[in-house]
Amino acid sequence: MKILPSLLLLLISIFAVAQKERNVLKTVHAPFYHGVASGDPLHDRVIIWTRVTPEEINSDSIRVNWRIATDTLLNNLVNSGYFYTSQSRDYTVKVDVSGLNPSTCYYYGFEVDGKYSVPGRAITADLGDNENVRFAVVSCSNYEYGYFNAYRAIAERNDVNAVLHLGDYIYEYAAGGYSANIADRTHEPLHEIVTLDDYRLRYSHYRLDTDLQRIHQQYPFICVWDDHESANDAWYDGAENHDAAAQGAWIDRKNNAKKAYFEWLPIRESNDSSIYRKIEYGDLINLYMLDTRLEGRDEQVGATSSDIDSPTRSLLGETQLTWLKSELLASTAQWNILGQQVMMAPLEAFGTPLNPDQWDGYNYERNHLLNYIISNDIPNVVVLTGDIHTSWANDIPMAGYISSTGTNSGGVEFVATSVTSPGFPIGFGVSLIQSMNSHIKWADLTEKGYIILDVTKDRAQSEWYFMDDVNTPGNSQSFAKAYYVNDQERFLREESIPSFASNFCIPAPVLNLEGNQPEALEIFGVYPNPFNSYFILHMGATKAQEVEVSILDLSGKVVFHLKEVPVAGGSEYLKIQTEGLASGLYSLILSTPTSQTVHKIVKF
Repeated sequence: MKILPSLLLLLISIFAVAQKERNVLKTVHAPFYHGVASGDPLHDRVIIWTRVTPEEINSDSIRVNWRIATDTLLNNLVNSGYFYTSQSRDYTVKVDVSGLNPSTCYYYGFEVDGKYSVPGRAITADLGDNENVRFAVVSCSNYEYGYFNAYRAIAERNDVNAVLHLGDYIYEYAAGGYSANIADRTHEPLHEIVTLDDYRLRYSHYRLDTDLQRIHQQYPFICVWDDHESANDAWYDGAENHDAAAQGAWIDRKNNAKKAYFEWLPIRESNDSSIYRKIEYGDLINLYMLDTRLEGRDEQVGATSSDIDSPTRSLLGETQLTWLKSELLASTAQWNILGQQVMMAPLEAFGTPLNPDQWDGYNYERNHLLNYIISNDIPNVVVLTGDIHTSWANDIPMAGYISSTGTNSGGVEFVATSVTSPGFPIGFGVSLIQSMNSHIKWADLTEKGYIILDVTKDRAQSEWYFMDDVNTPGNSQSFAKAYYVNDQERFLREESIPSFASNFCIPAPVLNLEGNQPEALEIFGVYPNPFNSYFILHMGATKAQEVEVSILDLSGKVVFHLKEVPVAGGSEYLKIQTEGLASGLYSLILSTPTSQTVHKIVKF
């Protein structure tokens, strides 16, 4: 590798391996390389999302046209418009499309300068009397711990209304820090993400995954964050994986994480950046999506601390808890479903909580909420949980709970395993766990996959599906277990067969990308820009080739020049250290034998 001129002290390092065919540049997608998505469906509206890869990285806004129709070719339009995006929001696009009909499948797409995105499918929520709603439930998708085969399997099912993602959509760790060390599954950027541009780049990297793109294309997502969208074991005013001395103030990091999350996910935004909200599916379901991480959580304490039972400690925070109680009390829906992050049912060994990061560490508030539910006769409470990377079917016991009959159970809980992340290190086998926690009806501590939650007027049933493998790409899976709760009961029963759904709408077309594509090299983004000591160039190529990199000042003088930079086919990253470069506006030029791309960059 040659570095010229040396007097600028510019250092460059190429640190990414091409992500095989799953992240290879697909020129037919230009400029919408990150795909499309929808989210937060209501009976009359839905969020639609995309991200534009601009031809010029600068501050100019880009007009993106959108349309939504009732057919896959997007001919029968029901609404359309445009959205201006820019570098200030990382060129993401998010539109809250209104004027829609309930219980309807819509198809949407975006256009810039005569180039079109793939079509996406959005399914609106129900209104009034309805018989059945089905969700896929997922959590904990660590890129470095395997392939998103569960996403692929769900995308191919075509039998759910929406996907509930209960958190850990991304992970904040440095490459290799929490990893299975699979050759082509490496985090970018390589360092732990802290700044806004770090979080943006990590989302960009994730959203180039083919399986993640396809599940977003087919279903609306209803999301909440957990801790790894910011930092491990986060709470309101800090996190286990945050060093203020080295990484700056927690409030800055938290705000960076939130901003990137709202930019890159199809979630409806509030004025105060909170994410707890209610989504109604007709008369059948009120779905309450909660935040047990950043909204009002007090710092975790040790498992043997007397503060575990303190009435002054909160997991939800006073404002959110008051909102939830009010909503539950006013609910007229048949089922009240809580989508949240950490296990609500106790998990103890010899009378000591195994994980005080979950509701066990906030015992007073848990008892307060359960007593409120029972004393106000709030029916059919079902809790959905992620976080713990394992599968559980639980009654939620109260004082006097009897496991053989379910007497004095406050509700039921279905815990979804992870998409890829490794099992929680409990240290005990399932049989021993159940012997000390009689409310736990079933658990699996190793397998990866997802839940199908099937809700009817008679019962709410959770079905666990496990992937055969996450270390190699594939969609082979198996039905593992099913448990259900009957209407007006508060305890679980086992079911031997999965539910069935029919009459779902036509999937959004998936483009056939077989065969050769035109040769291309594309820049997805420059992070950060403006920059100080370095910037990271995120790019993609259709095939292995050599690239020439130049930086020119305003007079046209070449102040940096690097020849024969090897770029493999796929998504890659180039980090350029710029301590010796003067402040100002520059042109970054990438050249191949057949093309040249110019991007504006700013050093401050």
